[in-house]
Amino acid sequence: MARRHATKDEPEINITPMLDIVFIMLIFFIVTTSFIRETGVEVNKPSALTAEPRPQGNVLIAIRDNDEIWMNRQNIEMHEVKSQVERARAENPESAVVIIADRTSRTGMLVEVMDQVQAAGITRISISAEEEGGR
Repeated sequence: MARRHATKDEPEINITPMLDIVFIMLIFFIVTTSFIRETGVEVNKPSALTAEPRPQGNVLIAIRDNDEIWMNRQNIEMHEVKSQVERARAENPESAVVIIADRTSRTGMLVEVMDQVQAAGITRISISAEEEGGR
């Protein structure tokens, strides 16, 4: 009589479904994440009694105390603001602009930047300020 050799079936863990789920979650998070572009400079913001925290805008523009304009970590000229904002708007049509002006920058510079942003077709413009007693 022939002897049967008993083979031990070792249980295997199939990780393929788990990897599928992990990759699907990764793709979901990449697609749904909104990336915030920073201005690239520190600005001494003015304080205001009515300042309230709001979610960051999609387009950030900084005006330094020496009237330099910064956007996407680059120093830009006034005539470049409109084209940069139009480019950002093409990437995200629901864009809102937040202007972060230094407390000692000229008001005229702020108005000129706001005018360029409006010329680019964005009407949702906010001016950043700190809450009174901040810093």
